[in-house]
Amino acid sequence: MSRYWSPIVSGLKPYVAGEQPAVADLVKLNTNENPYGPSQRALAAIRQATDDSLRLYPDPNATALRQAIASRYQLDVNEIFVGNGSDEVLAHTFQALLQHELPLLYPDITYSFYASYSLLYGVKTVPIPLDETFQVRLMDYDRECGAIILPNPNAPTGIALPLVEIEALVRRHQDKVVVIDEAYIDFGGESAAFLVRSCPNLLVIQTLSKSRSLAGLRVGFALGQRPLIDALERVKDSSNSYPLDRLAQAGATAAIKDEEWFETCRLKVMASRDRLAQELAGLGFHVLPSAANFLFASHPGKDGATLQSQLRCHGVIVRHFADPRISNFLRISVGTDEQCRKLVAALKDLLSAPN
Repeated sequence: MSRYWSPIVSGLKPYVAGEQPAVADLVKLNTNENPYGPSQRALAAIRQATDDSLRLYPDPNATALRQAIASRYQLDVNEIFVGNGSDEVLAHTFQALLQHELPLLYPDITYSFYASYSLLYGVKTVPIPLDETFQVRLMDYDRECGAIILPNPNAPTGIALPLVEIEALVRRHQDKVVVIDEAYIDFGGESAAFLVRSCPNLLVIQTLSKSRSLAGLRVGFALGQRPLIDALERVKDSSNSYPLDRLAQAGATAAIKDEEWFETCRLKVMASRDRLAQELAGLGFHVLPSAANFLFASHPGKDGATLQSQLRCHGVIVRHFADPRISNFLRISVGTDEQCRKLVAALKDLLSAPN
């Protein structure tokens, strides 16, 4: 603690990002990045935008990108908000829409940035426990609150909620903002995007980091009716009018339009995920049902932290969380089939070795 800090700083619990190792030959399955490269159309658009125009500020409204997103989801361009990754979109959402006298509700095991943003922006919260099978029970959210945020699928569990249940929740809380964080929706979940037209209290947030393979470009967006988007824009324009640079806007616009690449890539990841889940189950792992590009798995004979450390010695890195309820689980990003084979081979060696 420093005497120069503002009063809020000492009470913060910053988000801990997944490791980005400098070792080139590791099988990196710890940060849910897409194992396949971006759309070639996106890369070409970035190259084309790399010219003398970089001396100029980018379009502060990211008009072309918002038009592409609006067209894909059949919304008006003024119902689209874009930001520097979905994390920035979430940050503006916490500040603009989720700070109320009554508490914000979200799952107790979920994306840990929710807790970090709550402390940063002074948002009162009540974490709602997942059930014994790590499912979100939406009936538990039918209580007094200021707002609700739910990831679908949840992270780190990977479990998705049926769209019909989400719609019922949104309509039961028409006087409250309900945010559905869909970072992993394209790997098997049902998006709530089409509900935006009939639900003025619904905000849907997505990212291009996962299913569009653009984690390095940092582009996220929100879908919502105009009053919600207006609130986000007011916060953005009070802090940073140019969150997306020219290259990010060009690449993201092309990626949104490349539906053929998107469909091919996400289906490959989903097929690899399902094969990997079966192989892990065959090794004795308990694997939660996943609609994301990762698996959440535990082994009855191995401590999670120990297994993570041992895998690293075999050249494979996965994510471990120390939270008591999930400390025996590993979150394993779905890699290429070759990466998955290396993971399984390492696990076979470790599980067959004498304790």
